[in-house]
Amino acid sequence: MEDGNHSDTSNTNISDNIDSVKRTSDGERSLLRESFTKRKSLPRNINCEICGKSFVNRSNLSKHRRLHTGKKPFHCEICGRSFNQKTHLVNHVRNHTGEKPYHCEICGKSFVDNSYLTSHKRMHTGENSLDCEICGKSFPYNSRLVIHMRSHTGEKPFHCEICGKSFVDNSYLTSHVRIHTGEKRYHCEVCGKSFIKNSSLVTHIRSHTGEKPYSCDLCGKSFVNNSYLTIHRRKHMGESLFHCETCGKSFPNNSKFVTHMRVHTGEKPYHCETCGKSFIKNSRLVIHQRVHTGEKPYNCETCGKCFINNSRLVTHKRVHTGEKPYHCDTCGKSFFSSSNLKRHKLQHIGERAFHCETCGKSYFNNSDLKRHKREHGGEKTFHCEICGKSFFDNSNLIVHIRSHTGERPYHCDVCEKSFICKSDLNKHKRRHTGEKPNN
Repeated sequence: MEDGNHSDTSNTNISDNIDSVKRTSDGERSLLRESFTKRKSLPRNINCEICGKSFVNRSNLSKHRRLHTGKKPFHCEICGRSFNQKTHLVNHVRNHTGEKPYHCEICGKSFVDNSYLTSHKRMHTGENSLDCEICGKSFPYNSRLVIHMRSHTGEKPFHCEICGKSFVDNSYLTSHVRIHTGEKRYHCEVCGKSFIKNSSLVTHIRSHTGEKPYSCDLCGKSFVNNSYLTIHRRKHMGESLFHCETCGKSFPNNSKFVTHMRVHTGEKPYHCETCGKSFIKNSRLVIHQRVHTGEKPYNCETCGKCFINNSRLVTHKRVHTGEKPYHCDTCGKSFFSSSNLKRHKLQHIGERAFHCETCGKSYFNNSDLKRHKREHGGEKTFHCEICGKSFFDNSNLIVHIRSHTGERPYHCDVCEKSFICKSDLNKHKRRHTGEKPNN
């Protein structure tokens, strides 16, 4: 009996203990909830002494202070760029490694940062909750909307201390400052060319790979970057926002319009420090400087010949392919380049627009006039380093040097005989055809 009573007593005690534990657990949960509620209702009393902004903890305040001090303690070991937060460095390094760990489940596109993925997903869902009240354009997050609003207000709060130019966003200012410093931290591993911005490098690499990921849904034409596609689309819509009041020509963007206006004003703000020659565009100055440095970064894969810019390489490649895309609508003759076609057209209209002030002789193009003027002055500025002979123009020097090297790049496709210049080849071909020079 005593054993039975003891058992009942034990069961009662266990039951009481369980109830006690339950009450305690419920009480603790209640206290935790109350504590959390109080914590949520506490004022954000950790304030930035510089701007007064409030934070819930000191670590967030420390991160914020770096915006004021400019302190960037996290450095990229690959390119040396610095960041004020470690997460920003981690995301940046992925630009070098190509790692994009955040994937869109709908279209499969990948991103370096989760916030970019979140913004991208809104394109699929149609969720663009932040709308511009002026033009109605939608944005996935507030920072983009704030920057966009400045296009309406004209506000440009970020100023270059060197030239005074202003920008709507700090990232644009950072890129601009590199123009003054000459810093080009992004390098092409294929040809070695360097760029101020990573986006410019990405676009440039597509010139090697041939990738054109931006396609026009109206005509199917593809482009290496979105800005070129945007400009192209305006042609379909007949939209040219910037009009020249002098000649009536229209332009799809302000930068092209500004460059065009220099044709009328004669302004050439980009100067060569070596020879003093000036240019209306920085890109033309860069190409010109290669004349002094001897740099020819564009190589023909067929014959190995090098060029100072890509357009000359493209034109040269047509010598190998035989492509002549520029046609004269008067006589049907075709040409490798548009400049050759323009020169040819002057012969039809009989216009010799370039006149020698010394003897009155006229020429179809300025390069022929310059060559002629050297004959008056006796100026032979191009010298052969092998024998010392001098020439009025560089093309004659190049042909002369072939007499030393034995190079004969012009071949007859009938008998395979070779020549040092094209004019000699043309004379030779007439022997096969029976054509007389004056015909």
